[in-house]
Amino acid sequence: MKDKKKTRLLEWLKRFRKARILVIGDFMLDQFVWGSVNRISPEAPVPVVNVQRESYMPGGALNVANNIRTLGGTVYPCGVVGRDLEGRMLVKTIRREGIETGGVIYDESRRTTLKTRIIAHSQQVVRFDREKAEDISREDRARIMKFIQSVIGKTDVIIVEDYGKGVIQPPLLEELLRLARKHKIPVVVDPKEKHFSYYKGATSITPNRKEAYGAIENSASMSLKELGSRLLQKLELESVLITLGEDGMALFEKDGSMTQIPTAAREVYDVSGAGDTVISVFSMALAVGAKMKDAARIANIAAGIVVGKLGTATVSPEELERALEQEV
Repeated sequence: MKDKKKTRLLEWLKRFRKARILVIGDFMLDQFVWGSVNRISPEAPVPVVNVQRESYMPGGALNVANNIRTLGGTVYPCGVVGRDLEGRMLVKTIRREGIETGGVIYDESRRTTLKTRIIAHSQQVVRFDREKAEDISREDRARIMKFIQSVIGKTDVIIVEDYGKGVIQPPLLEELLRLARKHKIPVVVDPKEKHFSYYKGATSITPNRKEAYGAIENSASMSLKELGSRLLQKLELESVLITLGEDGMALFEKDGSMTQIPTAAREVYDVSGAGDTVISVFSMALAVGAKMKDAARIANIAAGIVVGKLGTATVSPEELERALEQEV
């Protein structure tokens, strides 16, 4: 049975190049400042980081897009950036990674979200964010819908990446979900805790444990199984995939089944972007025909790889294939 499961999961992985994913959400530029620490500042009890290099990566919804692109899928990301230095750098970074830029919406009134992480000796020392988290304009929403309509005919799955920075709003989601139902396209959501009511009628959501418990009132005493069941009913979903950190994942499906999947991580260096990897791989597997359980198992193994890397990392097909061979 174990060999049959391994063969099946590897077969889904081979089909990932056929996956076509539309990703809608908050675009960010991730800056990494790498250095070393040899002393404590005489001015305050904080480390002095001797900066050695800097690097930039697409973040937020674009890290999801980068995960899909790295695994060989076709991705159409759509979001908003400012007409500023960070926005230009972000678009340059996207192009460098070979990601489609037709869905980039420019807004002169917004600043591009920049997340800066200071890393020394393989540890994150501090992070600081520069952003404008107000709702995007009606005009920007119209531009996003125009792009969605232009690519929905060649889309297998839609991912909604909600970081609460202003792109994901009820009017946009209502129109998106209506269009997805018309075209029979699954919608998978990486949720923002305060926005759970927005996602009613989506196909699946992928919250972490804290987000899931925060979505239901008076949930502190609930079992995980009861929580998953309540989320399914409240939001009228087909599945809920709750990530549980060191405890792996739990998949709840509309038929009442609950599947617990133990963690595949061996060493954890950095959890930045692990949720992005989960929703990327889960959605790619669904796009090529996998059942929810198989999609969740592959996503769990991918997450176990990415937490062993520093920064908002991605997973290559070769890494995922090796891990599937070893884990299943």
